[in-house]
Amino acid sequence: MVIPEPLTLYTADDVRIDAGHLQGDGDLCFVLAHGFTCSWRQPVLQRIAGVLNGHGGVIGLDFRGHGRSGGRSTVGDREVFDIDAAVAAARRRGYGRVAVTGFSMGGAIVVRHAALHGGVDAVVSVSAPARWYYRGTVPMRRVHWVIERRVGRMAVRLARGTRVAPSGWNPVPEAPYEVAGRIAPIPLLVVHGEADPFLPLDHGRQLYDAARDPRELWVEPAFGHAEVAATRDLIKRIGEWSETAASATA
Repeated sequence: MVIPEPLTLYTADDVRIDAGHLQGDGDLCFVLAHGFTCSWRQPVLQRIAGVLNGHGGVIGLDFRGHGRSGGRSTVGDREVFDIDAAVAAARRRGYGRVAVTGFSMGGAIVVRHAALHGGVDAVVSVSAPARWYYRGTVPMRRVHWVIERRVGRMAVRLARGTRVAPSGWNPVPEAPYEVAGRIAPIPLLVVHGEADPFLPLDHGRQLYDAARDPRELWVEPAFGHAEVAATRDLIKRIGEWSETAASATA
């Protein structure tokens, strides 16, 4: 097993971000963005990073309020600065091309980052919400309870070490589908499972429909939600797509 190089990054709004770097061959680097309550240090993210490392370097990060990073989670708003810090770290290490790859909350964040900040060469959004405040499934109602209730925030801090900002959004940030059209000409891949228990397929379709070419939508049969459900084959295909797509913008 390859041991990642530990990184400490700082965002434009001065939040300390814990990250790790797997050196890759060539000039492509993946920035790996996890879902809510996850961490780049978890085995499932390490497994994904290992597969992507076959296609390039990988920088995994803990979003603010997660793992060993500082700050508090804003659940998709100011985390665009966290991605920006990781992209800058990849550039400092000499990578000429950067593909941002996000899962669930991370998928929403990489869409928003590419639309609002740019500076990347390919975007992959897996199992991401297209719009905020969706409560149409039991798992998403539980997520909202965790985020919006004091007792929920306390519970997720004790159980997962995730610190959620208590103040909520003010103002409410643009939803991913509202900004997806600004990503072009950066290539965008939207991946969504037909068996996602959190977010139904219409979220993936809404993101894809709101974006402009170059874009692709992969509807994955029997695929559940985000990192835990992602197979080695799916991650390998994402790596291959990213290599081709990032080369097209170089």
